[in-house]
Amino acid sequence: MRHEDSTEIHDHDRGLNHDLETMAHRVVERRRLLGLFGAGGVAALLTACGGGDSSGSSSGSTTTTTTTGTGTTTTTGTTTTTTGTSTTASSCVADPSETNGPFPSDGTNSVNGTISNVLTATGIVRSDIRSSFGTSTNTAPGVPLVLTIKVVNTNSSCANLEGYAVYVWHCTRDGNYSLYSSGVQNENYLRGVQVTNANGEITFTTIYPGCYSGRWPHIHFEVFPSLATATTQRNAALTSQFAMPQDISSAVYNGDSGYSASIRNLAAITIASDGVFGDNTSAQITAMTPTLAGSVASGFTGSVVVGLAR
Repeated sequence: MRHEDSTEIHDHDRGLNHDLETMAHRVVERRRLLGLFGAGGVAALLTACGGGDSSGSSSGSTTTTTTTGTGTTTTTGTTTTTTGTSTTASSCVADPSETNGPFPSDGTNSVNGTISNVLTATGIVRSDIRSSFGTSTNTAPGVPLVLTIKVVNTNSSCANLEGYAVYVWHCTRDGNYSLYSSGVQNENYLRGVQVTNANGEITFTTIYPGCYSGRWPHIHFEVFPSLATATTQRNAALTSQFAMPQDISSAVYNGDSGYSASIRNLAAITIASDGVFGDNTSAQITAMTPTLAGSVASGFTGSVVVGLAR
């Protein structure tokens, strides 16, 4: 882990009884899995998580594969269309811890001498984080981004982690952070918390973050064991960042005039030279990079898997 450069501030974890107990445990576990996934899903999950690293990398690294999209199912002549995004973790790596940066508003720093902690504010639990809540209802402009985050246990065959709270925050298309940067200190948009469902998933609707000088485009996040503990970063099970994909970033910055400053900033930085992502392995970077699809005109939709060693 490397720390986020302070220049980001730019106005920006034998016998029978034994046999009977073991058999009973296996039956209960099998029924639990069947209830969550169905027989086919269990077989697929066990096969995927039990195998080795398909990328061939050393030191026991694994890759993260996600599947997203809209499906159509035809049954006995009746066509049913299912919309939305589904995310499946076929393998997983534990995400590395990264700095929360200078602008977290998670109870660890202050603004103008006052501790900034949006986690305790009424209204922070929400899926659409494009607008401020409370005294301001202004909306951050930018290319729409719908991101599904799946939280899994890397110590338990990529099992879904239900009931975990995830806090995300990121900069505007201009590279500014609400509550901190000049001009948006009275805003709290592009910040929100959600709780994972039985599939370990949450979905945020936001805008594509800009790229400011000295940093690769990114989204900050913190994962907490529960919503009740999501009141300060000190309770977080993981603090890290998502690295936005280069091709999509380039398309957004060149395709929307509101991101014009990001074109030059992106050209001056690489993953390897970034002060946060630069010391991570290729497998970690792959896991930390969302898979996205869409267009500048209609927005982007995608997913990313967060691995916790629980």
